[in-house]
Amino acid sequence: MPTGPDEGFDGPTEKCGVVGTSLADRSAARPLYYSLYALQHRGQESAGIVTHDGFQQHSHVEMGLVGDAFDEDDIAGLNGSAGIGHVRYPTAGSVDKSCAQPFTVSFKSGSLALSHNGNLVNSDEIREELAAQGHAFTSDGDTEVIAHDLARNLLEEDLVRAVKRTMERIHGSYSLTIMHDETVLGVRDPAGNRPLVIGEVDDGYVIASESAAIDTIDGELVRDVRPGELVVLRPDGEGYDTYQLVERERTAHCFFEHVYFSRPDSVIDGGLVYEVRRELGRKLWDESGIDTDVVMPVPDSGRAFASGYAEAAQEADAGVEFAEGLMKNRYVGRTFIMPTQDERERAVRLKLNPIKSTVEGKTVTLIDDSIVRGTTSNQLVQLLKDCGAEEVHLRIGAPPIVAPCYLGINMATREELIASDKTVEEIGETIDADSLQYLSTEAVAAALDADRADLCMGCVTGEYPYDIEGEETDRDVSRPVIEGSETASADD
Repeated sequence: MPTGPDEGFDGPTEKCGVVGTSLADRSAARPLYYSLYALQHRGQESAGIVTHDGFQQHSHVEMGLVGDAFDEDDIAGLNGSAGIGHVRYPTAGSVDKSCAQPFTVSFKSGSLALSHNGNLVNSDEIREELAAQGHAFTSDGDTEVIAHDLARNLLEEDLVRAVKRTMERIHGSYSLTIMHDETVLGVRDPAGNRPLVIGEVDDGYVIASESAAIDTIDGELVRDVRPGELVVLRPDGEGYDTYQLVERERTAHCFFEHVYFSRPDSVIDGGLVYEVRRELGRKLWDESGIDTDVVMPVPDSGRAFASGYAEAAQEADAGVEFAEGLMKNRYVGRTFIMPTQDERERAVRLKLNPIKSTVEGKTVTLIDDSIVRGTTSNQLVQLLKDCGAEEVHLRIGAPPIVAPCYLGINMATREELIASDKTVEEIGETIDADSLQYLSTEAVAAALDADRADLCMGCVTGEYPYDIEGEETDRDVSRPVIEGSETASADD
């Protein structure tokens, strides 16, 4: 699997971020650039923007972070009031520029650019079919498969029907921003596995993976794109049309977006991520709270959980104090090289250092969002005990991760997952915690105010919303097509 940006840590690695906008009378490049900055947490391998000026397409795609991929001349050269952008962390395809996005295709029906967040489970099958028809592929990623399939359909159908045919063909998770000539589209998979939202700015509309990107360009969130919905932004920012192309009885929203991936200030599927995480922390206290001297987060991922946990403890008249006990070094980044095990263990101390006055002589509850391999958790427990903690109890704001993710998260293999073959008690012993407890799946669903059957929890249950060879499927994956559309104007 691809190596994540924090090679010494054992957390899951980011997916991708997509954005698209159509504006009235100004360049789309700079708003797209700022939006990608807001989505940088979703991918750090490459960044790209494609715009259209009404006559031709303009593209700039580079490896690296957003700030490194673009300079002022690059932005100035991206002409046009419509465009799409992408930040990538690879979950399918190589780690090189051939798989960087947006992916572009030129054909006799016009130009096409496509950005993809997610992972298809039948891309190899479609690739073979298209290759047999003469399509030449330049990468091994599934995004190019979607682009070629859509381009083929556009030769025979209008835009809406072409998108519908492609949605009927591809299976898996996807949120897409697409640009056909100067028309910008947003598409969310029928299960709603990946987030996608619509926002309004002064002179147009924007579609993005998270609402934080809309906030960054002074926009207002309109709503989530519905599962199976196509959103078509009208040229010059005049409004948008929507078409419910595919509908399923059940959704499969990725619960890990709320637990880990999305920014705390984003609104995903109707819920502010920060408040959801605080509620997860409250339920963690309800299920497995322990009265220690202090509760502290693993920064930054555990902070909102620990805040909710401490609040619930105080309401229960427990003597638990919330405190910051680990200080994060924000200047140790992805380029840190750790060739030996000793150096990989040293990486934890380089990134996180205990605050002695918070820890020494105290019983400590440490809160984190998840445990994947267990190596970092073990090192953090040892770090706190070396600093003088009398006891270290670990509480996790998600259920144990027992299986890999096939829908867009680099979650590690079963062999690498500590919970795949160990009980909670055995994991606690392995990481040397005085106690260890996870949150239940029922508590997660309740915190998200969702029906358990409408969440994808394959990584914690081993049951998936799509047919995957060698794995269990937890629901009907049939996807009936329905008709219908709605419109919205700038005056709505």
